Amino acid sequence: MAMTPHETIAVVIPCYKVTRHILGVLQRIGPECTHIFVVDDCCPEGTALLVEQKSNDPRIRVVRHHENQGVGGAVITGYRAAIDSGASVIVKIDGDGQMPPELLPKFVAPIQNGTADYTKGNRFYDLANLRRMPTARLFGNAVLSFAAKLSTGYWDLFDPTNGYTAISAEVAKRLPLGKLSPRYFFETDILFRLNTLRAVVVDVPMDAVYEDESSNLRISHIIGEFLYKHLRNFLKRIFYNYFLRDFSAASIELLAGVILSLFGASYGIVTFMHSLAAHQATPAGTVMVAALPLLVGIQLLIAFLNYDIATVPRRPIHSALVDRNAHRQA
Repeated sequence: MAMTPHETIAVVIPCYKVTRHILGVLQRIGPECTHIFVVDDCCPEGTALLVEQKSNDPRIRVVRHHENQGVGGAVITGYRAAIDSGASVIVKIDGDGQMPPELLPKFVAPIQNGTADYTKGNRFYDLANLRRMPTARLFGNAVLSFAAKLSTGYWDLFDPTNGYTAISAEVAKRLPLGKLSPRYFFETDILFRLNTLRAVVVDVPMDAVYEDESSNLRISHIIGEFLYKHLRNFLKRIFYNYFLRDFSAASIELLAGVILSLFGASYGIVTFMHSLAAHQATPAGTVMVAALPLLVGIQLLIAFLNYDIATVPRRPIHSALVDRNAHRQA
């Protein structure tokens, strides 16, 4: 992978209980990377000390957290350090060996060639690899992937909890890093923020790797929290994109669809319960008063959904940001 003289690639590795794998991961990072930030997230196993004692790679810089901040908090710390180092592209991988460093050029290439602002891994691309994924994790990821599509607006992405990512530093600078979720919702929360910037996000196919490492993420423990945060981000995204920054035909479709659907459903339930209590059949006209707005409302909501899917960001923004910065400095 060729780089221009001014391009640098930084790798951020959040570390928590990965002492069995971290040294092997570091050894496999190729020469195309100029900086490696190992963020010890108050690891009880002493990852920072292990790396400092056993690795002599001059590219490595160890950053310590005195309190555990979660994987998102560790990545945010790494992002800030990478931005300060002058990196052009920032790659995030885990230290547990599940994310092969050899794939790093595939994640960086779409950003360097100007076709993406952010790339992320997708373990579901090759159906043959799904047989190696635990059933519970497969189901949980499917549910969360659909919720992520709604909340982030990136309808063509899958595998939202995949943390193998790369981002243009120019785009990372414009993210509200202090507002991002500091723990496991980080990967999805950053997609929501990227959508508000209209950044282009691309999936990168990769194999699922499950060996002797143990994941700290339990889908059953976080699915309720995730669904709540997805709903919150979905409402924020709709307000930002369709009412605050723009007001279009899709905004009218959404408003009319919600009002008509709620009226039709509410009126239908109330009249049905009234007729049931009176032991009388509901008049056909009353049924139509409830059914017609409900059907029209559903059609309007489907039309809005089609519009939302069609407006997924397609034009990368980081090149324009670089040009704008260059113009300001000239």
